[in-house]
Amino acid sequence: MLGLHFKNNFGSIKSCHYKGVSTCKSSMNPPKVKRRVGKYEVGRTIGEGTFAKVKFARNSETGEPVALKILDKEKVLKHKMAEQIKREIATMKLIKHPNVVSIFEVMGSKTKIFIVLEFVTGGELFDKIVNNGRMREDEARRYFQQLINAVDYCHSRGVYHRDLKPENLLLDSYGTLKVSDFGLSALSKQVRDDGLLHTTCGTPNYVAPEVLNDRGYDGATADLWSCGVILYVLLAGYLPFDDSNLMNLYKKISAAEFTCPPWLSLGAMKLIIRILDPNPVTRITIPEILDDEWFKKGYKPPAFVEKEDTNLDDVEAVFRDSEEHHVTEKKEEQPTAMNAFELIAMSRGLNLGNLFDVEQGFKRETRFTSKSPANEIISKIEEAAKPLGFDVHKKNYKLRLENVKAGRKGNLNVATEVFQVAPSLHMVEVRKAKGDTLEFHKFYKNLSTCLEDVVWKTEEEMQEMK
Repeated sequence: MLGLHFKNNFGSIKSCHYKGVSTCKSSMNPPKVKRRVGKYEVGRTIGEGTFAKVKFARNSETGEPVALKILDKEKVLKHKMAEQIKREIATMKLIKHPNVVSIFEVMGSKTKIFIVLEFVTGGELFDKIVNNGRMREDEARRYFQQLINAVDYCHSRGVYHRDLKPENLLLDSYGTLKVSDFGLSALSKQVRDDGLLHTTCGTPNYVAPEVLNDRGYDGATADLWSCGVILYVLLAGYLPFDDSNLMNLYKKISAAEFTCPPWLSLGAMKLIIRILDPNPVTRITIPEILDDEWFKKGYKPPAFVEKEDTNLDDVEAVFRDSEEHHVTEKKEEQPTAMNAFELIAMSRGLNLGNLFDVEQGFKRETRFTSKSPANEIISKIEEAAKPLGFDVHKKNYKLRLENVKAGRKGNLNVATEVFQVAPSLHMVEVRKAKGDTLEFHKFYKNLSTCLEDVVWKTEEEMQEMK
């Protein structure tokens, strides 16, 4: 379904960090609300998937920031996804753990389903690896311990994630790991009479060999394999199994064909080899991992209070076409307004003239400012994208660009949105919605050369160009 890539939008009540961005307490008036869903003020888009979109929102009663996952009912029903969506929501409601993203409530309108989630501000573990490279063993071990805590708890509740990867592991402002995205999870009741799951899913590089052979698999041991790949990536800085040819990749995975880098300690090597055992029967179990000497170093079991009762009435209610269960929704019809504090929260410092900052590395989004009218900006992006092989879909002040040619991870989809900073100043966000991050990086480099006349540059930058 959708990994939640959270980026702050409003001035947060609490001091927090997301992808190197600091937000701070503000005494200013809240930004003008362009959209409201029930008691939640809705801000900008912070993530997208095939069937869902995630927006930053704020509880108007408490002021707390949340992530609002929005699903289109028509799409859900058309693609027969209702049961899977119900399963995802029910799964997340079953899991109450400090290392798992929390779900607060579920609401529905005539056309939409709204899932209110914990807003996690520290970004993805994936970004930490991309920006900083491999981790020291003590740091990698700390994240791995939290991952195993979360997975162990999920399995004890009969829940298997089935798509564990660094992109689905978020970090809060304290650096605590949070597992997200249960769109591919499976409850134990889905297990057939043979005691195995039979749905092939997940991300190829992280998928266990038994998932690929289509003969059924145990969800717990398959999740553990993915945990082993994640540990390898944390310590090595690259994947243990990788190949541009999918069949070759599958062969490497099935044979557990990998080599540990020489800088790994003997204890780390031994643990990785025991987890990445191609035979699920002899693969190490969670109790054995918890007893491993390398793993146990500095280990602290999670401390939290469990809630025994989980009410799933709201999950069923959102799928009923009943007015009494519908939440009120007000929609925006112009570029979303943005105040100074939102602007600071979205930017790296205050140098907003740079369209593509070299220091950003392989980010999934970038922004630029423009003094051109919003309609002109949209037209320019459309004109620039079409020669690059993209189909363009417009809706108000948003564009969705879809690459006709499939890349390494399918078709690259790019989302853009225009925000109004002042009557004569706009900020434009260009964000990868789907596909390979490196391909997105190449795309926006090409796009930047076509948009020079609409990008606002400071006097200092103009001087540098001369």
